[in-house]
Amino acid sequence: MESLTKQGIWDGGEPLGPEARVLTGPRKPVTDGPYTEAKEAVSGYVILKVDSIDKAAEIARDCPLFEIDGVVEARPIRAM
Repeated sequence: MESLTKQGIWDGGEPLGPEARVLTGPRKPVTDGPYTEAKEAVSGYVILKVDSIDKAAEIARDCPLFEIDGVVEARPIRAM
């Protein structure tokens, strides 16, 4: 990673934790996850500064992605 930083093409990042909350709609139950499939793709991400993964899932219920039947996954970031 140090060489990528020196080249100016890497700006940081940390791995995601194994625990996740999967949301499929604002009024649907939150399930444990992750349940990644090969056909799924990440279309974007948001980093929230909250005290728990459950708080992040609560905030994620308002995500506009649900208007097009999207799925939101809340995961912690592991500090390295």
